[in-house]
Amino acid sequence: MGIILAFIIFSVMIIIHELGHFLLARQHGITVTEFAVGMGPKLLSHKSKKSGTVYALKLVPFGGSCMMLGEDEDENSEGSFNTKSVWARMSVVLAGPIFNFLLAFIFAMIILANTGYQNTAVGSVEEGTPAAQAGLQAGDVITRIGNERVHLFKEISLYMYLNPNEPYDITYTRDGQTMEATITPFWDESTGSYRIGIVSSPYQKANILQLFEYGFYEVKYNITTVIKSLGMLFTGQLSRDDVAGPVGIVTIIDDSYQASKSYGALNVFLVMSQLIVMLSANLGVMNLLPVPALDGGRFLFLIVEAIRGKPFDREKEGLVNFVGFALLMILMVFILFNDVSRLFA
Repeated sequence: MGIILAFIIFSVMIIIHELGHFLLARQHGITVTEFAVGMGPKLLSHKSKKSGTVYALKLVPFGGSCMMLGEDEDENSEGSFNTKSVWARMSVVLAGPIFNFLLAFIFAMIILANTGYQNTAVGSVEEGTPAAQAGLQAGDVITRIGNERVHLFKEISLYMYLNPNEPYDITYTRDGQTMEATITPFWDESTGSYRIGIVSSPYQKANILQLFEYGFYEVKYNITTVIKSLGMLFTGQLSRDDVAGPVGIVTIIDDSYQASKSYGALNVFLVMSQLIVMLSANLGVMNLLPVPALDGGRFLFLIVEAIRGKPFDREKEGLVNFVGFALLMILMVFILFNDVSRLFA
């Protein structure tokens, strides 16, 4: 079941991502030569008589493509990617990640409509803890911790997790007044973590406006988490054991399904929806990295082209993207090996 759900989730995210490229390409009159879900050999394919686009399902269900005429070659015929303005090409490149963020936003609103939202209001303060000593009370709404503005209680938890054992400058509101406090967390032996002694308030039912508002905050939280995780990976705060590839993600999806299935179909759907929010935001961010062959790498070339007023040599740009793609495949193999080795550890 984990494999089936993973296939469905990955397929939805990839189709939406490539659909973004596809729709914007068609909007700007760019010929799409192939729209594919998956990678490797084709399992099924159909060529549209009207547009000439080949729609394909490929063997490996991780990845996809929206191949456009002239995208990686010096092709200047009608409908070529290269013949469009740099701003049109930028919109096509960015459409994929943006559609992933939109997918995450839609599923975040679906989750909130069923579960409600949890803002930064303090539900209760434990006696004798640093929060109580600093004067925090139930009902206070925390608006800032450290240098970060917060809207969700889990943003507070994330900040404290990433910044353990150091004083926090906290800004909060009480009865319309803004107040500040500096709180130093304590080590709680029972939980094995640093705490300040506050408990979140219960989830609240969301109206239509709050669905949009907190749906946005949920997506922002997931995007921020991905960016912070990447920073920790590059600085050595995270190791390769903390990175999950396709096999690791399938395991997470299966574990989540097994843990939620006893609570009913709705609970399974909401848990899978939360994974879609997280993974789709992750996919959007990763594709925006300035790496050749990724959308971020192509966008970087277009920014430089806009500044220079002329494009790069198409063949050289295509070569750079090819090398980048090859390196990404090598990285994927490494991550896959890392995933499999963990299964037998």
